[in-house]
Amino acid sequence: MKFKEFKLSKELLASVERSGFEEATPIQEATIPLALAGKDVIGQAQTGTGKTAAFGLPMLEKIDVNKKEIQGLVIAPTRELAIQNQEEIFRLGKDKKIKVAAVYGGADIGRQIRQLKGNPHIVVGTPGRMLDHIKRHTLKLNTVETLVLDEADEMLNMGFLEDIEAIISKVPEQRQTLLFSATMPTAIKNIGVKFMKNPEQVKIKAKGMTAELIDQYYVRTKDYEKFDVMTRLFDVQSPELAIVFGRTKRRVDELSRGLEARGYKAEGIHGDLSQQKRLSVLRSFKKGDLDILVATDVAARGLDISGVTHVYNYDIPQDPESYVHRIGRTGRAGKGGMSVTFVTPNEMNYLRVIEDLTKKRMTPLRPPTEKEAFKGQLGAAMDIIDEKMAANGFDKYLQGADELVEHYSAQDLAALLLKTVAKDPADLVPVKITPERPLPRGKSFNNKGKNHRNNSRNRRDNNYRGRDDRRRNKKDGNFSKGKGSYKKDGQYKNKRRSNDKKHDFVIHNKKEQ
Repeated sequence: MKFKEFKLSKELLASVERSGFEEATPIQEATIPLALAGKDVIGQAQTGTGKTAAFGLPMLEKIDVNKKEIQGLVIAPTRELAIQNQEEIFRLGKDKKIKVAAVYGGADIGRQIRQLKGNPHIVVGTPGRMLDHIKRHTLKLNTVETLVLDEADEMLNMGFLEDIEAIISKVPEQRQTLLFSATMPTAIKNIGVKFMKNPEQVKIKAKGMTAELIDQYYVRTKDYEKFDVMTRLFDVQSPELAIVFGRTKRRVDELSRGLEARGYKAEGIHGDLSQQKRLSVLRSFKKGDLDILVATDVAARGLDISGVTHVYNYDIPQDPESYVHRIGRTGRAGKGGMSVTFVTPNEMNYLRVIEDLTKKRMTPLRPPTEKEAFKGQLGAAMDIIDEKMAANGFDKYLQGADELVEHYSAQDLAALLLKTVAKDPADLVPVKITPERPLPRGKSFNNKGKNHRNNSRNRRDNNYRGRDDRRRNKKDGNFSKGKGSYKKDGQYKNKRRSNDKKHDFVIHNKKEQ
């Protein structure tokens, strides 16, 4: 269904078109007509399905820009999600000139007070900071017409139920309430009964959430080998934008420092960073100034960044739901993605519980060798050279080039150029990642995996898959359907990559910090 069929105002349609939206997602198609009709709605859908526009467009349609008062309120569990909702709603309401403010912890409350004094039409924020403003009398909700609870299950998990009820008590009873949640536990249903009027329930099944759009792999490796294996995968797969998940804040810090030392454009986010630093890192990642974002589960909750091609689970998550949220960062908007999970031998039961949840078996992945990784680096270097050759501008260097050609062969000069541009495995900075305490052996996710030990699968796969190598030729064991492929005889056919984001990595020859 196209957005034009929703009978939205021309201003909103202009903003929608500018944002590049044409076809509505299932949650949008089911929710928007009900919300436009003024009905309360409970929507159940996974992250990355377009929920912000599903509640944002109906709310924006109702806003009267001539009224200088708060007419819409959106409550979100984390500051990152609040900021993203604010940015998305602002973009969708830009042509209608709707003012949107965000209030959340960890930021200058004085600045937020000044924004609220500017009479925004919509306020987006986290429960704790909203209550703070309510107590300060800087946030008055007596004019709210539309109330939105986003990621309601996550807010309950974080213990915000009392805060949410306190906020709702300040909102007029004559209002429209829209509630969105990835899951629908009893507590969420109770909110619907208590605070909503005959809500319409919309449930979008998670079919294909993992099976159809995301290629899932696992690498069985020892903990101390993970880092080198992961960086070799980077060199061969050449992800355009990647997120690496670590289990702890220390892990995230060490991984981001190690990747930077190896020449990758990477930074990490976790709860101990200042809000200003976290926002700065996320902006750089969205703009493409960073290629790799390292994050904890909490810090990445609610992130909605388009273009993420790969997710690497450096540590297997402690619960299967976190796995679904992690890999949901890729494979969005109908595009494919890839996830790679590193598993230690005693964590195999955890892996199988995850497979039961997603109803898809992960494919075992053999780690690439140093030789294969180096071939990937050479491919990246050749792409850089191709691009610079196309740019030309060599006139002032031609005389010196002629002199070099007289003394050296063209092959030697080309080899020197490749050596200068590509990474030399001999120059790699040694990186040591502090071992984490392993997950309990035999206790997998509430003991769900205790019977899996007897059902282990003898899955052997000596093939390595790169980003474009999706299908396996059953006759000769080669991977096909891509510009590059790896054969069983160890020959990796180099592929040319159009994306240049990985190509200007520099190895810093410095000691480990």
